[in-house]
Amino acid sequence: MPFTDGKGELAALVAAGLWAIASVLYGIVGQRIAPLQLNLIKGIVAIAFLSLTIWLTGESLPISDHTQILLLCLSGVVGIALGDTAFLAAINYLGARRVLLIGTLAPPITAIAANLVLQEQLNFRAWCGILLTIMGVAWVVTERVPDTGGKRVEDSLLMRGLGFALLAAMTNAAGTVISRAAFAIGNVTPLWAALLRLSAAELILVVGIWLSYKRQMSSYFYRESWRVILISCFASFCGTYLGIWLQQTAIKLTAAGVASTLMQTSPLFVIPLSLCLGEKVSWRSLAGVIIAIAGIGLLFYLK
Repeated sequence: MPFTDGKGELAALVAAGLWAIASVLYGIVGQRIAPLQLNLIKGIVAIAFLSLTIWLTGESLPISDHTQILLLCLSGVVGIALGDTAFLAAINYLGARRVLLIGTLAPPITAIAANLVLQEQLNFRAWCGILLTIMGVAWVVTERVPDTGGKRVEDSLLMRGLGFALLAAMTNAAGTVISRAAFAIGNVTPLWAALLRLSAAELILVVGIWLSYKRQMSSYFYRESWRVILISCFASFCGTYLGIWLQQTAIKLTAAGVASTLMQTSPLFVIPLSLCLGEKVSWRSLAGVIIAIAGIGLLFYLK
């Protein structure tokens, strides 16, 4: 697929920066709000903004193939309902920086999924990129980093966090492939694609929360402070409303591999944010970021 005039690449980079900011904020409010409920809240806020944007712009939904809508809804269920819930849970255990670093596994997983589902062949250099990316992520993840309270993360919590983070990476990849397939068979706009994905995800989340927390739902949201609610709304505006809109724009305007690569540069943005919050960033972590990003670049740019 030929490169565009750079709008898709720029959208992906901006989305990565916004996700980095949102991830740090979700790490703060995640100590007060459970992952399922936080995912629901951010989706509701984003749907409100997306609906308002569509109303202001007067953008209509071009329905050329109902399969496209079904694929976008499936992408939302996999990538947002399941993936984002796992992502938020992982942040509670590992912190935003580590989770975003593990997220760099998503592009290689995307490549493998595209190979199996879409019959896209990978050359030797691409598989070297996969290995290099995994090495970079493993280099950082295996470092024992003290938490903000000066205690090291327990091995059991570390393994649980790694499990959620890996699930988030896999569902992120699956959601990207499904969304890309949807754009290939129709002309839906990124704005409507984002709204359809989020709406389908919210329906699943409502059912999941009702089944898991039906005895607590009536009073849960009233117990949080206005500060927590405002932080959640701001993070939702940045990471979900703008982030997913820009994500779908990038997937539509540039090659899926390029978009996936650039959207996984969030660790580069989150490291200075971590420094501002007083978290120590080791040279090992910086080296891991460089190795992982180099692997992704090798995977998608040097074919």
